[in-house]
Amino acid sequence: MIPPKPASRPDRVSLWRYMQLFRRDILSAQPARLYRAWMAEFRTPFFRSYLMNQPDLVKTVLKDRPDDFPKSDRIGEGLRPLLGNSVFLTNGETWKRQRRIIDPAFEGGRLRETFPAMWAASEAAAARLPDGVTEIEEQTSHAAADVIFRTLFSIPIENELASAVFHEFRAYQRSQPILNLAAFVPLPRWMPRLFRRDTRASAARIRALITQLVAQRADEIAQGTAPDDLATKIMTTADPETGDTFSAEEMVDQVAIFFLAGHETSASALAWALYLLALYPDWQAKVASEAQALQDCDFGVMSKLPVTREVFRETLRLYPPVPMMVREATCPERFRDRDVRKGSQLVLSPWHLHRHTRLWDRPDDFDPARWHTENGKTCQRDAFIPFSAGARVCTGAGFAMVEGPLILARLLRDTEVTVVPERVPVPVAHLTVRAQDGIWLNLRKRQR
Repeated sequence: MIPPKPASRPDRVSLWRYMQLFRRDILSAQPARLYRAWMAEFRTPFFRSYLMNQPDLVKTVLKDRPDDFPKSDRIGEGLRPLLGNSVFLTNGETWKRQRRIIDPAFEGGRLRETFPAMWAASEAAAARLPDGVTEIEEQTSHAAADVIFRTLFSIPIENELASAVFHEFRAYQRSQPILNLAAFVPLPRWMPRLFRRDTRASAARIRALITQLVAQRADEIAQGTAPDDLATKIMTTADPETGDTFSAEEMVDQVAIFFLAGHETSASALAWALYLLALYPDWQAKVASEAQALQDCDFGVMSKLPVTREVFRETLRLYPPVPMMVREATCPERFRDRDVRKGSQLVLSPWHLHRHTRLWDRPDDFDPARWHTENGKTCQRDAFIPFSAGARVCTGAGFAMVEGPLILARLLRDTEVTVVPERVPVPVAHLTVRAQDGIWLNLRKRQR
């Protein structure tokens, strides 16, 4: 049984048809040949882009020469109303300054400190699960948002402000396409960007709510009553080179991306993991067996969930939450005997790289045991980038690899999930890889 993936378009379509498909869904807009190509070129009247699947080329762009291949501004245009100048969108010295302030909050030792908040969120998520046929993406979105609020601001999602942000974000997530017109046409800087009215309004409401949270925390820091959580850590950390801390507006930008990256991506991965385990009950039984170790809030319990971690990693391979990343060439290059002009877009696609037929054994199969094979070990090193890689690797990667397996195991400790045969989810790319009409599962309490 092969897990679902989108149908591919024909190799040749008109630019107009491609743009229509791209705006509807970035995944099904791509031709099947990308699953076996080392490099593919796309030409438009406005710019050229190159999809790169060869591991050496991916390494060059992400690890060896990241300053020569900054993030493309075209992709960020669609997210700027919400994210402002957050670390997700910036480049150069601005980005380096932001990472110097943010990174200390996510160092290894902090994971142990944030674990009780993750544990509380996982317990709350398990208690919320209903019986019967359920749309599971809504449940995992709720759980992931709860983790963010508890670890960042020490408040549960039931808090009035936290709840308001969560519900506004659900509206924003469905109204925001992954790309807007600026991704296709290099608009001049002076030309106004066009966004859907509801998208811009929703982003403004989210930022207003986050501004309240940041202002409250600034007051608590000034009074010496702030909890020692991620928000306090970030707001009080000074850039070691300049001594500056984030301004209130800068902190709003960063909280917006923490919520987007930490909530959207985790919710996507958790929902697909639960679907895969419903599809493969033998693996679900192994996870449920491991999950019996989850009785006390102890960070050491994570060492008792090796199978759950492998299942989560395999989910990130098949359904990477961020399916494509775009970089820009700042100087002329030559890759695989192709001349790449300055300003060209370089597309790095975890979606295609993780399913590449010339790299992976049985690339479309769900097989968490693959990580113990030679092929799996090689591909994990060279062709597995769910959190990007190199200097711009997601600062919360370690956080996600604790949160995801913990919540997955906790939910399955007490609940059994089975598929709804007539509702097979179709992956599409919104802000992250979600299901076109949701992921529907049948839930029932597990018999111990």
